[in-house]
Amino acid sequence: MSQRSVFVTGGTGYLGRRLIPELLARGYRVKALVRPGSEARIPPGAEAIPGNALDAASFADQVPADCIFVQLVGVAKPSPAKARQFREIDLASALASIEVAKEARVTHFVYLSVAMPAPAMRAYVAARAEAEERLRASGLPATILRPWYVLGPGHRWPYALLPLYWLWEALPSTRATARRLGLVTLRQMVTALAEAVDHPPKSGARVVEVPEIRRAG
Repeated sequence: MSQRSVFVTGGTGYLGRRLIPELLARGYRVKALVRPGSEARIPPGAEAIPGNALDAASFADQVPADCIFVQLVGVAKPSPAKARQFREIDLASALASIEVAKEARVTHFVYLSVAMPAPAMRAYVAARAEAEERLRASGLPATILRPWYVLGPGHRWPYALLPLYWLWEALPSTRATARRLGLVTLRQMVTALAEAVDHPPKSGARVVEVPEIRRAG
């Protein structure tokens, strides 16, 4: 069996830097899109592809037809103040990637979205929801992962909320919301992404919510 190829956007980001070594360890050949001049930031073993995640033409000829496409590009440390960036970066990069993937006829598109519906970060959720709609309309076999907040180095303050989450999950009236908007660890998220790559849906779009992400790790 030939070695499978994965094309990753956002490979130098918080999740991408951890996901790429995991994919390499699972036997995948990894290409990672990077800004020109940032090639050294890609984990060893992956092939750096210079390009602009917002410009489909800059990387379209680097995506193999039989590959799995993983879209991780997003604004670092999202906050309500970054509403414009969610459309200009998160949404625009997702649309560019979907365009390229559809044209290349990739076998599977893995998209990092966000838990929804959600009571906060409306612009962020709206941008991700629009990208999900475009992905479904593309007809590509897809896996959509919907975490809310990923705990890890530099992302630890929500640990203080854990007692509240335990209370909310114990109450029938808030249990479903607490589970949908639950916290996941970095290890759980990376494993869930890798498992999504390993197990593509036969057709359509599969959605992976927080409880399933937690089980992956």
